[in-house]
Amino acid sequence: MPIDPEGVRRGCRGAHVAAAAHQLCRADLGSFRAIAKDPTPLTVGCAQEAAVFAAAAADLGRSAPLNFVNLRETAGWSSDAAAAGPKMAALLAAQAEPSPDTPFITLKSEGVVLIYGRDDQAVEAGNLLKAHLDVTVLIKSPAAVVPPRINEFPIAKGTIRSVNGHLGAFEITVDEFAQAAPSSRGALSFGASRQGAVSRCDIILDLSGGHSLFPAGDLRDGYVRADPGNPQAVLRAVLRARDLVGTFDKPRYITFSEQLCAHSRSRIVGCSRCLDLCPTGAIAPAGDHVAIDPNICAGCGECAAVCPTGAATYALPPPDALLRQLRALLVTYREAGGEHAVVLLHDDPHGTPLIHALARFGEGLPAHVLPFRVNEVTQVGLDAIAALFAYGASAVRLLLRARPRHDVAGLTRTIALAEPILARLGFGTGRVAPIETDDPEVLGATLRAIPGMAVAPRPASFRPVGDARSVLRFALRELHRAAPEPVDVVVLPADAPFGSVEVDTAGCTLCLACVSACPTGALTDDPQRPMLRFAEEACVQCGLCKATCPEKVITLRPRLDFRAAFDGARVLKEEAPYLCIRCSKPFGVKSTVERVVAKLANMHWMYKESPERLDLIRMCDNCRVTAVSEKEFDPYGAPRAPARMTDDYIRERDIDNAAKKDEG
Repeated sequence: MPIDPEGVRRGCRGAHVAAAAHQLCRADLGSFRAIAKDPTPLTVGCAQEAAVFAAAAADLGRSAPLNFVNLRETAGWSSDAAAAGPKMAALLAAQAEPSPDTPFITLKSEGVVLIYGRDDQAVEAGNLLKAHLDVTVLIKSPAAVVPPRINEFPIAKGTIRSVNGHLGAFEITVDEFAQAAPSSRGALSFGASRQGAVSRCDIILDLSGGHSLFPAGDLRDGYVRADPGNPQAVLRAVLRARDLVGTFDKPRYITFSEQLCAHSRSRIVGCSRCLDLCPTGAIAPAGDHVAIDPNICAGCGECAAVCPTGAATYALPPPDALLRQLRALLVTYREAGGEHAVVLLHDDPHGTPLIHALARFGEGLPAHVLPFRVNEVTQVGLDAIAALFAYGASAVRLLLRARPRHDVAGLTRTIALAEPILARLGFGTGRVAPIETDDPEVLGATLRAIPGMAVAPRPASFRPVGDARSVLRFALRELHRAAPEPVDVVVLPADAPFGSVEVDTAGCTLCLACVSACPTGALTDDPQRPMLRFAEEACVQCGLCKATCPEKVITLRPRLDFRAAFDGARVLKEEAPYLCIRCSKPFGVKSTVERVVAKLANMHWMYKESPERLDLIRMCDNCRVTAVSEKEFDPYGAPRAPARMTDDYIRERDIDNAAKKDEG
């Protein structure tokens, strides 16, 4: 493949670019050893022979970072290879950008497997696994199975009613559970059945042929499922189950902060975006916030992509680290002379093989298409899309399977949110779109058919730092600054995480229930005056204020106002406080106090019989207590008999006893 060292030098400024090699992993390996002796960070433009280079570096005692990036299938093996110098520089720069370590959790499996089947095939799977795992077979009714010659593992019949858990910790509830009778002859017979039997295991091998026991079952660790009508699939499933013994490290995909969650307040539900999208059921309500089970989470990232407050953030990598890599990709591509960059976001299990097949057997990727691998395409949020166009991307494409493993509604929602923003800022439509295919030729044809589109006339180069919400806001402001036709306000679709709150001031009583419900501090009061203020920059349109308002006078207006970051909080409603008639201390809201006094004056018995009681409502809390004590107001109206105490009863008893004694 042709190499353009000068193009790489232009893009990777400040880096030492070694001369191009012909066989760096073989005949030219000595050149690599000479360079690897230097303890500075080193990036190798080959991923196929990473083991060879790593071994050579280890022989030299190298401890400095050693990165690998595939330049051959992504750039060099292409009909546009001669023009791929800027692209190679961009790929090298993005790979060299550091990323923080990912936290892990530990799953432990002791090898206890439940094989759930419908016929002798489940027993045969047990025979294959009995030497490796602790096997139990459960057969669905009618359970027509030939009795084994020797009982080497338990066989029972039953139907799984419910199941929960994960690798190493499954709990199963079985109905019509019955154990096999040892006296079975022609067909396996079973004893008395019972409902609601509970079993626990580490692994589930599902050969029942029915529906998956879990939502998005192929994403549940420890749950292996195969079509019993496909012998090859069954064998692969058996081999997978056999290997699920021991201790496994699993990434903690989501970092979650309960304090930022806007799920609910006072049992009133506001935001449920993550709950609606999670394909595995790893998210559940937990009071005012949600809880994410890291043992079940499969890392699709949809919850983090749509979380309006940043309570859920993706950790593989974090949002700011991801945007720094995208920055390096596009800024380097531009500085190396590249134009009209199309960023192709893809995952490793599906996207990488497709790109490799296109390179080996087709025309390869166009020189202006920059592939960028993420853990899951569905983790891509509005922050990444906004940053890409701010950095100068011409278009963004997201590579998905023709039949996704789980619902991609979150990604669809993100694209629907990005489209009106890009269109109103002058970028036009069709800039962000998925490519749903399993065919490398279709992928290549689709990418080559993308028309050349204008890029940001003032591309940004900002370095994102901070939490998820801050990164998102920063990326949008930079997109606005770099846009061809910037506007101040963009109207957004419903459920957008930005917007305004409108209050019908005529009906608002300034009870401030909305202030106590607001999880982000977008709605605030003033300790000195009856006032309701709103900061649009902090609003996430969770709807808690609207749901909490007793007067139902709040309306949400989803929009993106780029001026909000600089405008500060605005007053939605303000009234004069009521002055205490006794000490002149301001308290409450004047209109509210007067309204209450007017309603009670001729309607409530307490105030009809004693009009001076109305003055209590016109007093502050301290003066009210003093007035009640001075006037000896009875809170129950008519005078009551004094309370009878124990001493009163004892005294009456003594008097009665004395009287009886005198009579005697």
